[in-house]
Amino acid sequence: MTNAEPHAPRTVVPIDSPLLIAEAFDQAQVTELRHSVTSCAHASGLRGQRLDDFVLAVNELITNAVRHGGGHGWLRLWRQRGALLCEVADHGHGISTQQLHDRSRPAADMAGGWGLWLARELSDSMEIDTGAAGTTVRITTALTPAPQPTRD
Repeated sequence: MTNAEPHAPRTVVPIDSPLLIAEAFDQAQVTELRHSVTSCAHASGLRGQRLDDFVLAVNELITNAVRHGGGHGWLRLWRQRGALLCEVADHGHGISTQQLHDRSRPAADMAGGWGLWLARELSDSMEIDTGAAGTTVRITTALTPAPQPTRD
């Protein structure tokens, strides 16, 4: 008998649109992956504060996967029906029920515990599927249409 049990199979939610990014990552790829997300989100139409907010939310999720989810994770990014979606998954031990349902802002002097709260605040929606086999977090932000040039 070994002390390393195999991970339970992951359920992958199918998506209707082609993926912009589908990549496994660990600590060494966090910065590069954040830059890729920024480029894809900008190319998809996010600008200004909405772009910054979305990228920060994704960065918090990938950092959480590295810190709390076994040291690595998987990211998928895609466009769907006027929105940009990002899903980050890991094989950690899951999120406690108390932490999962706590939507209060962390104390200002708290060094950790900001990741999920920030991701929730900076995106239009967030869904979490968590358990002993790992956690998958999906965030969404609406893509606003680019302003049309006016004719004189």
